[in-house]
Amino acid sequence: MKNRALRVILILALGMFCSGLSVSPGEAKTFTDTTGCTVTVPDRPLRVVSLAPSITEIVFSLEKGSLLTGVTRYSDYPEAAKKLPRVGSYIRPELETIVSLKPDLCLAVKDGNPEKVVERIKAFGIPVYTVNPDGIDTIIRSINEIGDLLNATHKARAITGAMEAQLASIDQAIAGVAHKPRLFFQIGISPIVSVGTHTFLDEMIRRAGGENIVTSKTPYPRFSKEQVLALAPEMIIITSMARNDDFESVKQGWESWPSLPAVQMNNIHIVNSDILDRPTPRVVDGLAMLAALIHPTLFKEAVR
Repeated sequence: MKNRALRVILILALGMFCSGLSVSPGEAKTFTDTTGCTVTVPDRPLRVVSLAPSITEIVFSLEKGSLLTGVTRYSDYPEAAKKLPRVGSYIRPELETIVSLKPDLCLAVKDGNPEKVVERIKAFGIPVYTVNPDGIDTIIRSINEIGDLLNATHKARAITGAMEAQLASIDQAIAGVAHKPRLFFQIGISPIVSVGTHTFLDEMIRRAGGENIVTSKTPYPRFSKEQVLALAPEMIIITSMARNDDFESVKQGWESWPSLPAVQMNNIHIVNSDILDRPTPRVVDGLAMLAALIHPTLFKEAVR
C-alpha cells in the first residue's frame, strides 16, 4: 500500500514537472496586496517576473536579483538588470513570454500594468502580487511588502529605516525655510508636459521646499510655451523618461527669454528622471537632490 502511494506521488510530481508548472519548496504563504486581492505565493519563490523597472530595482536592492527570470523594458538599474530576459513594457507586458518563463510569482504595479493582462496571468495559475507606490510613504511600504514576499524582511527593514532617517533629516531642514520658490516641473518636451496636484512629483516638490506652479487637478497637463512664460516660474526643472531628447537645447530655449525669473536667477536645471521619479529606494536621494537645487545653502553635500 505504501509503495503504491509512493508511486502515485512520484507520477504526480513528474507530471507537474513535464507540464512546465514550477514547484517551489516549502509551504505557501497568503498575503493581501494593495488592490485588496488575496495572493497565495510559495514560501520560497524561485522564479520571479518583475512587471516594472521600479520593481526590478527594488528586488535587486533586496539582494534577490538572482530570483528574477524576466523583467520589463527599461529595467536598467543596476547593471545586472540589463542582462535579464525582457517581457515587454510595463504598460504592454507580453503574456506569452511571461507564461513561457514559468514564474512562481509575478510582481506588478497598480498604476501602469493593465488590469486585464494581470488577470490573464492569474488565469494561468501564476500568483500576481500588486504594489501601489504612488507616494513616498507607499514606496516604503512596497519595499517592505516585496521584502516579506521574497524572504528578505530584514534587508527591507534596513533599507526603509535608512530612507526614513534621511527623510526626517530633509524634513527638518526644510521646516524652517522662509521662501518656497515657484517651480515649473517639465516632464515632457514636445508637447510641454508638467505635473499637477495629487501626483507623486507634486509631493516631491512640496517636500523639497518648493511650490508647484501648476495647480491643475489634471495629473499631467500640457502647456504652450506662452502659458509657461505667463506663469513666470522662479525655477524650471527639466526631466523626461525619454532617452533621446536633447535636454540641453530645451534648457537653452528657456534661457533665451531673459524676462523669465528662472533665467534671471540662473535657476533652470536638468535632472536624472530615474533617481527622481522612479519609486525605489533611490527616490530619497532624488528628493535630497531636488531639495539641494531649490535650497542650495541648506544642502551643500546633497546628491547632485
